[in-house]
Amino acid sequence: MKNRVVITGLGVVAPNGVGLQEFTNAIKTGKSGITYHQNLKDKGFSCCIGGIPTVTEQKKQTYLSPLQLRGFNSTSILYGCMAGIDAWKNAGFSVDDTSGLDYDSGLIFGTGTSGIEKFREAIYKIDDQNVRRLGSTSVVQTMASGISAYLGGILGLGNQVTTNSSACTTGTEALLMGFDRIQSGKAKRMLVGSSSDSSLYTWGGFDAMRVMSYKHNQTPKKGSRPMSATASGFVPGSGAGALVLESLESALARNATIYAEVLGGNINSGGQRNGGTLTAPNAEAVQKCITAAISDARISADEIDVINGHLTATSKDSLEIENWAKALNRKGVNFPYINSLKSMVGHCLAASGAIESVAAVLQIKEQFVFPNINCEDVQSGIATLISTDKIPTKIIEKDITILAKASFGFGDVNACVIFKKYSE
Repeated sequence: MKNRVVITGLGVVAPNGVGLQEFTNAIKTGKSGITYHQNLKDKGFSCCIGGIPTVTEQKKQTYLSPLQLRGFNSTSILYGCMAGIDAWKNAGFSVDDTSGLDYDSGLIFGTGTSGIEKFREAIYKIDDQNVRRLGSTSVVQTMASGISAYLGGILGLGNQVTTNSSACTTGTEALLMGFDRIQSGKAKRMLVGSSSDSSLYTWGGFDAMRVMSYKHNQTPKKGSRPMSATASGFVPGSGAGALVLESLESALARNATIYAEVLGGNINSGGQRNGGTLTAPNAEAVQKCITAAISDARISADEIDVINGHLTATSKDSLEIENWAKALNRKGVNFPYINSLKSMVGHCLAASGAIESVAAVLQIKEQFVFPNINCEDVQSGIATLISTDKIPTKIIEKDITILAKASFGFGDVNACVIFKKYSE
C-alpha cells in the first residue's frame, strides 16, 4: 500500500518577500519584486530589471556560521539554505541539534548553476600557473550539489541527500522525486526545493538570446507580463523555495500542521521532436505530462479548481494555455482559474518551480487565488480559448480543493504536480 504524502513545512526567499509571512502578504496584494539594477545597465544589458531578494548581511548571519560565510559568494546556496532551514523549522523541527542523525529524513534540492560568481571571483585572481590558488572554499560553492551538501549537513539528514537539475522544471521535479521516495516507503520525510542565483553571469546569456524584456527599464514593476498582449519577454528573477514532504502517518503522529496533500504527478520530456526544440516545447508531450499527472493523482480533469502555470511572458504563453485546454478538455468559462507568479517575481529559472509551488500550496491552505498583475490586456490567442474572467487581476477568495502546478523547461522537459486540500 502506498503512503499518502502531505506538506508540513514551507520556506521561501523570493524577490517580493523573504520569509513565509512576507511572501504570503505579497502574493495576496499583488506586490511586485521587480526592480531596476544599474549594474546591468553598466554592463551593457538590454534588460536592466530583475527580481533579487532583499537579504542583508545581518540576515545571512542568522542562517550560516562565520566559518561557513568565510569566503562565501554563492547566492544560490545562500537562498537555498535560508528557504530550506525556514521550511524545516516551519514543519516543527529543530536545527540546533548537531549530535543526532535522522535516517528517516532526506533532501532533494535542485539548482541550475551554482557559484558562478564565486568561480569567476576565484579565477579572476589567478593565472593558469596558479590554479591551486582557487582556494578551498571554491569547491563546495561551485559543485552542482553544493546546496544539498550545505543543507544536509546543517540539518543532519541521513536519508538520500542529492541535487537535481532540469532547467526551469528543477523545483517541480525535485518535489515529485521526494514524493516518490515517501510514497514508496523509502523515507518518512523529504525536504525538497530549488534555488537560483542572482548573478549577472547567469542572466547575461539570456539577455544575449533576446528573450528578456527590454521595454520596461523605466517601469520595472510593469515589466513581467505573463499572458498579456503587450508581453515583450521574460524578466529574470532569483531566490529559492522549499517544502517539507512527509508521510501522513508521520505527520499525524507528531500532530503537525498540514498545508496540503500531494496526490501525484508526472515528469516527462518532449525529446525535442514534433515541434519541440532546446527552447520550445513539444505540445504533445506537454499535454501527455498533464494527463498523466491527473491519472497518477486519480482525479478527473473536471475536478481541478485552479492552475498555477509556467507562463513566462513570452510568445509561448498562448501555446501553454492551448495545451492546458486540450489536456483538460476544458475551454471558455469551463476552464479553471489560472495564474502566474512570474508577474510578480519574474522568471526565477531553476528556482521557479519551488517558489511557485510554495505559492500554490498557500492558495490551497488559505483558500484564495492570487492576482495576475500586468494582465489587463490578455493575448488574443488566449482570449479565444478561455474566458478572461479565469485570469484574475485581483485576489479572489475561492474554495479550492484541487490545484495543478506545472513547469516546462529548456531541453523540452516537463513536470506537473497535483495538490489537494487535506482532509482525513
